[in-house]
Amino acid sequence: MYGFLNDYSEGAHPRILQLMLEHNLEQNLGYGEDVHSQRARDYIRKLINQPRADIHFIPGGTQTNLIVISAFLRPHQCVIAADTGHINVHETGAIEATGHKVVAMPGVNGKLTPEAVEAALKYHRDEHMVQPKMVYISNSTELGTIYSRTELKALHDLCRSRGLLLFLDGARLGSALTCKTNDLSLEEIAELVDVFYIGGTKNGALLGEALVICRDDLKTDFRFLIKQRGALMAKGFVTGMQFEALFQDDLFFQLAQHANLMAERIAQAIGACGYRFYAPPCTNQLFPIVPKALLPQLSEQFLFSLQEEVDDDHSVIRLVTSWATTEEAVAALIDFFQRHRA
Repeated sequence: MYGFLNDYSEGAHPRILQLMLEHNLEQNLGYGEDVHSQRARDYIRKLINQPRADIHFIPGGTQTNLIVISAFLRPHQCVIAADTGHINVHETGAIEATGHKVVAMPGVNGKLTPEAVEAALKYHRDEHMVQPKMVYISNSTELGTIYSRTELKALHDLCRSRGLLLFLDGARLGSALTCKTNDLSLEEIAELVDVFYIGGTKNGALLGEALVICRDDLKTDFRFLIKQRGALMAKGFVTGMQFEALFQDDLFFQLAQHANLMAERIAQAIGACGYRFYAPPCTNQLFPIVPKALLPQLSEQFLFSLQEEVDDDHSVIRLVTSWATTEEAVAALIDFFQRHRA
């Protein structure tokens, strides 16, 4: 059985485990104030060219999203997201549970557009409705697509002109940044958004996200808010060491490149076999449209997820590659589709 269900099935890259093993008996300060967390912060600050950025290591993506949104919005305010956005679809109402409404707008291939944001602002026009104050996007998106520099700049400009915060969910930011069609750097992202995070969970770490706060006025008391939400880990050095290993050289980008390369090979082969895609293949998430009759045979050999029905005879499936996806697994999947051409 070959796994293409997600990109967090395996433990962690050996270099991360090795660094943790080397320092296993070392005594560290708690709550992210250790030397390893500080080194990791310094590496990231250098990459984004923002020596004053606040960086916090938080165990998971949902925790990061709810802490950021609940911290930066007042009680009557809401966040705008694409209808496919993670905070709208896959977080069990975590944002609403903090008291803030998610206003979901139609996206284009999983991406939120300035036009959609403007439509949300136009609709929410007075004190009888929640007040939009934040725009939430993911890069890569839930459909594996990415924002171009032009698209992100357009959202940035709109948010600046309308007094909105721009928050980028980077759970799969490594895959987005190493995608062949990407034209954004980490430094540019830090310039164009107010707050974002770099995902470790889905790119080779045991767990953890590196939250980067760029705006000075958003930094006040943030550690208090992390603690209140139960995400300030006593053994914060465990996460710090992982990001130290990921960013002391280019391991973070190497792992994401591998996942993208494996996905690219699969996408090219599936396309050559006559299959269409629900969203343009771009990063390590692929969404081919396959006959429903093929699903039982496919599931005998591979782990994958069903995305949605297209019609009575076809479904969209999701195939995800990771830093640990083997060429053997890719070859087996390609062979399957070549034996079952569309």
